[in-house]
Amino acid sequence: MIMKKVAHIKSLHGLDALLSSDEIESIRVSFFEMQHLYHSATREISTKLEILDDEFRFIHRRNPIHNMQSRIKSIESIFEKLNRKGLEISIEAAKEHLTDIAGIRVVCYYIDDIYNVAEMLKSQDDITLIRETDYIKQPKPNGYRSLHLVVKVPVFFSDRKELVPVEIQIRTMAMDFWASLEHQLRYKTMEEVPPSVSKELLECAEKIAYTDLKMQEIYKTLMKYNCDTEFDLESI
Repeated sequence: MIMKKVAHIKSLHGLDALLSSDEIESIRVSFFEMQHLYHSATREISTKLEILDDEFRFIHRRNPIHNMQSRIKSIESIFEKLNRKGLEISIEAAKEHLTDIAGIRVVCYYIDDIYNVAEMLKSQDDITLIRETDYIKQPKPNGYRSLHLVVKVPVFFSDRKELVPVEIQIRTMAMDFWASLEHQLRYKTMEEVPPSVSKELLECAEKIAYTDLKMQEIYKTLMKYNCDTEFDLESI
């Protein structure tokens, strides 16, 4: 079964020049074993987030999470990243040095939801926080905003337990809208994006961030109004 899947991988984008055919074949087989490990880790995190989302809806009568997507880096992407970093091209090196092999993108409705979801997840006993980078409070120079967490989660098998790192990107729908289009514009075009376009993209990011804040303020205003109305009705 594994060998049939291995046959679907056609190219290592030139990295075959760095390794013998036997080494490549061995790594390919090992990759599918590793893929199962990291896929299991994303399922663990996704399940936790789904439970937290359901609990939040029960308490607050709404869901903080709009949608989630998970992905596992391809063998080509893993090898290329190891090569760029000057590291040994092996599954062992990937597991030791790379923390973004498994990734989950969590899209929330409001900015406050991002931090609420992150805190609920980090507070769980079996979650170990490795790194947290807040690109919302300190956006990237290009305007990118998101909260990045790298956590380790235990994955239990029949004969062992492994702690597996997962990168989690948590952002609002507005942040995701900008990031998705910006990525497509920058990396899906053949030519380098000119400075004038980069400036326009940054301006769009600022406008979208402002809209994000305003939508959250409107939501809070409506919630306060509803609470006040309910209180007045109960007083009658």
